[in-house]
Order: sequence, then C-alpha cells, then structure tokens
Amino acid sequence: MANPESPRFKRLLFRAHHMGSNENDLLFGRFASRRLAGFSEEQLDRFEALLVRADSDLFDWVTGKQPVPADLDHDVMAMIRLFVQTEAANP
Repeated sequence: MANPESPRFKRLLFRAHHMGSNENDLLFGRFASRRLAGFSEEQLDRFEALLVRADSDLFDWVTGKQPVPADLDHDVMAMIRLFVQTEAANP
C-alpha cells in the first residue's frame, strides 16, 4: 500500500490535481484522492508514467474517445477509465 505521508505520494497527488487542463485536473485529481492510497509501488510507477503524457491524449484515452496504446493498457489505466465512467461526476 502507498504511504500517504511519503514525498512521492504527495507529489503524485499534487500533480494529479494540477495537470494543465481543467478536465484532467478534475478527473485525475478526484481519482488520485480516492484511490492512490490503495496502490502498490508498481501501480504508483504506472500512474506516474501516465502523468507525463500529453493532457489531450490522456483525456481521449480515459474517456474512450481514442483507444489506449497497448503499452499503457494496464490495471491503472483500467481503474481510471472505470472511475471516469462511474464516479468522476460525483464530487
């Protein structure tokens, strides 16, 4: 489980809330606030790798507007996509 007191956890949470576009700030920020603490270190690695991708690409992938590239089609992406479909609209 991720340590919410670790500098890395705090950095990822901050980054998820400040991605660049308002839409991604809301989607990824809410997801991170609700789910990040339950992540393993490997899942944190995958989440961190997503955060360096272009905002427009991430938005298209998580909303289903474009297919997710094979190298990013993993458990963390699936969790984010499910979150966007089921929970993102609930603040």
